[in-house]
Amino acid sequence: MRLFGKKNYTDQELIEGCIRNDRRMQEAFYKRFFPEMLRMCLRYTRDEDTAIEIVNNGFLRVFKKLHTYAFKGSLEGWVRRLVYHSMADYYRDNARYLHFLVLEERDDVVPERGHEVFYEEEILKAVSALPPVSQEVFRLYAIEGYSHAEIADNLSISEGTSKWHLSTARQKLREMLEALEREVVRREKFA
Repeated sequence: MRLFGKKNYTDQELIEGCIRNDRRMQEAFYKRFFPEMLRMCLRYTRDEDTAIEIVNNGFLRVFKKLHTYAFKGSLEGWVRRLVYHSMADYYRDNARYLHFLVLEERDDVVPERGHEVFYEEEILKAVSALPPVSQEVFRLYAIEGYSHAEIADNLSISEGTSKWHLSTARQKLREMLEALEREVVRREKFA
């Protein structure tokens, strides 16, 4: 008999407990996913306080929408998506920080120079214009934070192919966003 030990709850138990507003289950849910969500947010913002604020807002969103989880795909991926949307909302609400999209961890944050700042809708439109596999690899790697090994396993491709698709996606996104920037500059010249 375990008196004070931690129990490893199944996803089903955690979700049902959270929906019932069981504080113990909400705490267990939060503790299970918080470290990974914080790591994801820290990839986009180097300020730990801001990252924690984003993660906590994301968990509020998760707890409000948990009843809609359909047990399709991984629960962590679902939580990650909602926290990512919380991060996008944070940067949209704080427009001076809209340059947060770092396409790869070793990339520097793009300095804000007027037209290089794009809204989430423009970036998502550019991502949706990518070829399907490149789009999926980019989403899994850059947005959801999966490793190339995890992506390769999930999509039944090699790690090298995953890296190639990411490189292709990054190049095409860069080209699309540069073209969009040129168009905005051209319009402003003739406005």
